[in-house]
Amino acid sequence: MIARRLVRLLPLALAIAVTGGIVAAQGDNGGDASTTPGDSSGSYEVSGVQVDVTAKTAEAARTGGWRIAQRKGWQMLSQRLGGDGSLVSDGTLDSMVSGIVVENEQIGPNRYVARLGVLFSRARAGALLGVAGRSVRSAPMLTIPIEWSGGAGQAFEQKTAWQEAWSRYRTGNSAIDYVRPAGSGPDSLLLNAGQAGRPGRAWWRTILDQYGASDILIPVVRLSRQWPGGPIIGVFEARHGPDNRIIARFTLRVGNGDALPVLLDAGVKRIDDAYQAALRGGVLHTDPGLSYRLPTATEVVDEEPGESAVEAVDTADVPTGTAISIQVDTPGAASVSATESALRGVPGVRSAITTSLALGGVSVMRVAFDGDPAALRPLLEARGWTVQGSGTTLRIRRAGAPSQGQGATPAPPPENATNG
Repeated sequence: MIARRLVRLLPLALAIAVTGGIVAAQGDNGGDASTTPGDSSGSYEVSGVQVDVTAKTAEAARTGGWRIAQRKGWQMLSQRLGGDGSLVSDGTLDSMVSGIVVENEQIGPNRYVARLGVLFSRARAGALLGVAGRSVRSAPMLTIPIEWSGGAGQAFEQKTAWQEAWSRYRTGNSAIDYVRPAGSGPDSLLLNAGQAGRPGRAWWRTILDQYGASDILIPVVRLSRQWPGGPIIGVFEARHGPDNRIIARFTLRVGNGDALPVLLDAGVKRIDDAYQAALRGGVLHTDPGLSYRLPTATEVVDEEPGESAVEAVDTADVPTGTAISIQVDTPGAASVSATESALRGVPGVRSAITTSLALGGVSVMRVAFDGDPAALRPLLEARGWTVQGSGTTLRIRRAGAPSQGQGATPAPPPENATNG
């Protein structure tokens, strides 16, 4: 049912009395420094869907409002992605909708007025609209949000409002492939505010390998409060790479301290827009120094003719294989074994070993391949993989299966809007 997929967010404005107690705390885990992992499900999001429905009971009106929101959201998404905006059956919509976001709702005894958002599964909706294979995203980017407040900078040393803003942000409509750590385990040691200022590529390569990423994004906010509970000014910076290069910089302001989440959410959206613009402009590219490089072979020279000479071997005649790092989604333990087995079945692959395991996330596998790394891409694509990256670092995904069974399209019920 739709009700089980309800996602509740803080309403931005309350014009009249609304349902109490619907705000669920996100990432509230006591004093722990970790925060709720970001939504990386890759859903399409359609926001600002207006509904006004009357029914015999308040619950029936709300259920009808969510049903109408699904239909309106699908039409908006279809038109956005180049479709004709035609409706599909409610059963098909139920299989594609992954969440309903309550932006603002007003409930009466027999009337429901709301502004809603609808989340659609990217794989299922994209397959139905014929755009599943046309989605172009960046390489996986390790995201380290840093908040400066009171003269001190913090990344994952402890939980911050800036981290929570990034965990709330849904990246389904973004061209940036964010890798957002939860802030638990070794995150506070590896991903601290000081690490952002270290340009050494060798250590960065070690960190990126742990998180299955190819590059670094460092969104920064500097907060200044005029007085306790008063206006807050946020200076936002979108930074990129081990050299901490600035992509964009802007300032936002809110009138009181209670509006800090609104300020930070707006900042996240603006920074994401800046990163996407940089990606389209060719500015946001992976630093070559972060790519894994094989050690170069050195020749052994016999410097003393009187002793037994070491015979030189032409390494070109010995098929040692090229080491290629492949990042792949591993939702469970079975997918790890299945992916390793599938990679070993590719012609020219001598071995496939998981070097960094992340169940429910992105794992890294080291593949020994006999041949040019560029020749591996078409072999993987021929077996149904979507391949990103180049050289010895690749990211592979399985193409989404098309949705099943479309029935007849019923006519939507009237909304019965009234004045008053």
